Amino acid sequence: MDGKPACEAVELRVHGISGVGAERILDHPMVVRVAGDWHAGFFRPRPGSGTAGGAAAGVAVEAYRWGSLTAGVAVRTASMLLLLPFMLSNLAIWMRPPGRDRWGLLSVLCRLLAATLTATFVLAIVGVTLDLIGWQCVPYPGCRAGRPYLAWLHSLPSGPRLALLSIVPLLALRVVWAIGARSARAFEGFGPSSAQDTSGGTDDLDDAGFWYDEQTAGWLRQIHVALGVGTLDLSLLAGTSPGGLGAPGHVVQFVAAVGLLVLCVVLLCRPVPTSTARSRRLLRPLWAVVVAVTALCLGSAVLAGGTPSGTGKLPGYEGAAAGVVAVQGVLLVVLTAVTYARQRGAQQREHHRPFLYGLGTPIVAAAAVSVGAAFTASLVYRTADTLDHGDIPDPIRPNAATIGPLEPPVAYWWAALAGLAALLIGAAATWATLLLSRRRRRGLAASIIERDYPNASPEDARRLRLVRETIARSQAAEELGPVLIAFLVIASLGLATVALDVIGIGPTQLAARLGTGGGAAGVLVAYLTDAGVWVISLLVISLLILGFRAYRSSQTRRLVAVLWDLGTFWPRTVHPFAPPCYAARAVPELAKRVTGLARGGPVVLSGHSHGSVLAAATILQLPPAVLASVSLLTYGSPLGRTYARLYPAYLGPPTLVDLGERIGWRWRNLWRDTDPIGGPVFAADAPPPRAEPAAGDVDIRLRDPRSLTIDPADTVPPPIERHWPYHTHAAYQVAISEMVDRSS
Repeated sequence: MDGKPACEAVELRVHGISGVGAERILDHPMVVRVAGDWHAGFFRPRPGSGTAGGAAAGVAVEAYRWGSLTAGVAVRTASMLLLLPFMLSNLAIWMRPPGRDRWGLLSVLCRLLAATLTATFVLAIVGVTLDLIGWQCVPYPGCRAGRPYLAWLHSLPSGPRLALLSIVPLLALRVVWAIGARSARAFEGFGPSSAQDTSGGTDDLDDAGFWYDEQTAGWLRQIHVALGVGTLDLSLLAGTSPGGLGAPGHVVQFVAAVGLLVLCVVLLCRPVPTSTARSRRLLRPLWAVVVAVTALCLGSAVLAGGTPSGTGKLPGYEGAAAGVVAVQGVLLVVLTAVTYARQRGAQQREHHRPFLYGLGTPIVAAAAVSVGAAFTASLVYRTADTLDHGDIPDPIRPNAATIGPLEPPVAYWWAALAGLAALLIGAAATWATLLLSRRRRRGLAASIIERDYPNASPEDARRLRLVRETIARSQAAEELGPVLIAFLVIASLGLATVALDVIGIGPTQLAARLGTGGGAAGVLVAYLTDAGVWVISLLVISLLILGFRAYRSSQTRRLVAVLWDLGTFWPRTVHPFAPPCYAARAVPELAKRVTGLARGGPVVLSGHSHGSVLAAATILQLPPAVLASVSLLTYGSPLGRTYARLYPAYLGPPTLVDLGERIGWRWRNLWRDTDPIGGPVFAADAPPPRAEPAAGDVDIRLRDPRSLTIDPADTVPPPIERHWPYHTHAAYQVAISEMVDRSS
């Protein structure tokens, strides 16, 4: 391989999501890697095999293929599915309103909400092992009958049995530790120098340490593991204390375990240390407390001997599950209020209506909580269903006396019912929104067609209808804002039902008390709740099947990668168990390559779709000395249509204006009305503040299709190209040539 940049003008193409091959990026069948590795590399047409498709005269074309960072390994792709709640919680903070996060309040709230997801994860494993198996199933002959893998546990006293089963949650924490700690070897070597700030969490994309998140993720990772161990310690202590958590002799252990959780919360609320050495000094006392408290709780469980299991759930487990949901509800309400207040202030300064009313952060945080609850409820209920011979009990339909009372927490019943309601209401709201907006979208599409094809013949009527429907469908995503707001409201109301759980009332019990007709209402709600459990379980099982298929199918891995390309773009500053940020390698690597190429001549950084976001972030990281030789071409770009609206604090109009000024407005953006993803960077009816007149020259609209009539040399009319390709259009080559000529 020859990694030396050629002394000529270079067009460097960056692909979008789903991990396409270098051959497609270059539109050339034979390519060779000239830099990088198999994780992410730079490719050119093989010498002597011709030029790349769409190449401008006198300009060498190079492709950057980064798709394997998210979709190249089956194990990595499958593991990401299990980390979905953590990924969503990490994504939420990046959708905050513009302006400085004074006192770091939003970051603290998001980190605390993320901590509850770790507690939910541990409680799910505790619910399966300590509660359902160790406490409810093993003591009952009807439950352990025919299960030799559980029968041997009956010979152990309950205390040692629970202590032994505690190994499973500890191993689960170790697994997520390993997954979170492997910031993929592909990302190594792309962090900032030791002289630069590596604490992460900065507000500006041009900061040298912005994309380096290992310092922050490493700090949070150890705190979250300690938090998970503390949650396990409290659960174990509750199950092995004969007189409850407040019994004499167990007060010290209880205070120590609670103190461990409080210490974790305090550390989450403080700023991340700026050096590894300082992190270690602060975390040594934490781990000393973790080891001491865990050893104390395990020892107490072993010495507790044969404390009878009794009936019902593991003591304290119902309250712990309900308490976590209650904390999530309170945090979500506070996060919504703080975000709305910040957005109102930003709206008064900028005088425009924000997307989703500026509530993107609490909406995604609510989605993280909902997915976490779905995973937890599915795991606990499917395990209970299996152990209980396919019949999960409830207050209306109790178990037979010979079968253990396998009763999952009431909080999960409410979660299942709320999940079913959210799915039904969300589906209905989406259908209604798209139906009500169809006339308006078709009217907009009709006006575009009249402008583009004023002299269309009657023979083109069928073709025009197809184009109109394509344009109308491409605008559908903009109509889903109210649906997401409705989801936030439904999720908040679902979490509010935990107030009933605190006083021991489940869905069927409430229906039985309020209804009439001999308990018919309770039975109906019981069936609805069961349906909710099954619907949620089927969704989770579908994700697992998708993950299994990722092992066998590269196409499935690319499909899954679409979600992760969007969700793991930002650094991990909230939840350390989220999948690693691939931009931590892609952006510094692109910046390094562009800097090297710019020494030999003009460089046009060409980004398609999500690749345009990587290209924009790269330019913001380039040293000032090379900016005079760099230009930007974006096409099918979601920068203005999606990213500026969802992430206004980081890629809003001020950042895009700054980007254009850095490169002297050598920037062209190609877009089509038929493209469901791309659009203009700067809206014509809402020019960015303080932008130079040159900003109006950035966006170039392409008519699609190029013509309605069949070319004499062809047999079919020109296709509707939508999102791909763009490089085959003459405007593409014109833009490349223009920017190369303008570069010094």
